[in-house]
Amino acid sequence: MRNRLLPLLIVLMAGVLLALGFPLGVSLAAAQQQRIVVDRIDDTARFAGHAQFVMEGPTGSRRAGKGERLKRLERELKRYYEVYGIRSAVIYRDGTLMAAEPNADFLRAEEADKAFEQARYSNSRQDSEQVWPWQRQRLYIASPVILDGDVVAVVVTDSPTGKMRSQILRGWLLIGAGEAAAMLLAIGAALRLTGWVLRPVRTLDATTHDIATGRFTSRVPAAGGPPELRSLVRSFNEMADNVEDVLEQQRAFVADASHQLRNPLAALLLRIELLALELPDGNEEIASVRTEGKRLARVLDDLLDLALAEHAGADLQLTDIGELATERAAAWRPVAEAKGVRLTCEGLAATTAWADPIALSSALDAVIDNALKFTPEGETVTVTTASNGSTSTITVTDGGPGLTDDELTRVGDRFWRSNRHQNVTGSGLGLSITRALLAAGGGSIHYAHHAPRGLCVTLTVPRSRPTEAR
Repeated sequence: MRNRLLPLLIVLMAGVLLALGFPLGVSLAAAQQQRIVVDRIDDTARFAGHAQFVMEGPTGSRRAGKGERLKRLERELKRYYEVYGIRSAVIYRDGTLMAAEPNADFLRAEEADKAFEQARYSNSRQDSEQVWPWQRQRLYIASPVILDGDVVAVVVTDSPTGKMRSQILRGWLLIGAGEAAAMLLAIGAALRLTGWVLRPVRTLDATTHDIATGRFTSRVPAAGGPPELRSLVRSFNEMADNVEDVLEQQRAFVADASHQLRNPLAALLLRIELLALELPDGNEEIASVRTEGKRLARVLDDLLDLALAEHAGADLQLTDIGELATERAAAWRPVAEAKGVRLTCEGLAATTAWADPIALSSALDAVIDNALKFTPEGETVTVTTASNGSTSTITVTDGGPGLTDDELTRVGDRFWRSNRHQNVTGSGLGLSITRALLAAGGGSIHYAHHAPRGLCVTLTVPRSRPTEAR
């Protein structure tokens, strides 16, 4: 979720910064050019005043010739060029040149001609196109020389824009640096914001996984985050408390019912045995009743074991599961030999993991017992230990009839047994007990097909100590 939320926030903040930075950059460029234009207008206005003074010569002629006033104007234009490097010229209205420094070649430019034409009609050239840092464009400003209400000449200046473009570029770099710094701050704030928002969600997800895997005492600790998430955390903890109470009541009921039914059942079986003494040997009805009574006793014992397995905590220890598997295989080998089944143990001789040795032994016994029940004479049951990264496994494979894909999805459910195996003794609770025993220590059980036939059951236990165990 963070990988989706964080890029969205970053894109939105980048869009906001660009939306602010772009107009700011344009305004900066326009302000720099406007400042230059205003300065050039002031300069051309000053030269226009000198030109007006020249036009007011003693002869009253417009073309005052090379008099002192014209020389003074030429000196001003020359000094202006030497100091600022800006070329300038004064042109009569009819296009003839009055004075220029250093020469009038720049007047051939299209922009200079446009400025001259506008000034002829008493318009100062103030609407020049914006010059950008990547454009090597010059700036032409023109002012009219007015005498007796008429435009008699025009002053035109040709300004280089290199310094102005450099200033615009520096301003843009400062804006870019400011926006980059703001973006970094925004990313940091987004990281903190997403962390603050999603921390309760991650904790809630981890706790939900713990409860789903059997650690029903897990709760979401009180943490920060938005008020809505804090309210969700409180509601989740209340729900988990209620679920745990219901499950505890269910376990207590199953344990109490199983325990309470054992005594009447034992008395009933005793009376059946006494009744059998009064009847002829080999009575089929008595044998059937005795068999069903013993089956009911096994179901009650398994129910009690299941309730205890789901309720008891795990005493986790660093256990050599290779040695444990070898020991349990040796214990079951006489049973296998009596059925004509070969029981072998393979894999790593020393494979350690964190597990409750008693619970793991009971789980492995249930799996081996189940494999021996369904493996026909002459086939093999193999117990294999292995280590794979963060987990260690004990795999039990058999050569029995196996299960279908639909049956694999149901194996391990309470009281479930395949319709094809109803003649095999059992209560249907053995693998459920195994799953409860493994889940208490952070382990799991998995079922799969075994080629060419049979079932493959894998017990998985963690190699590192779980943070919490029921």
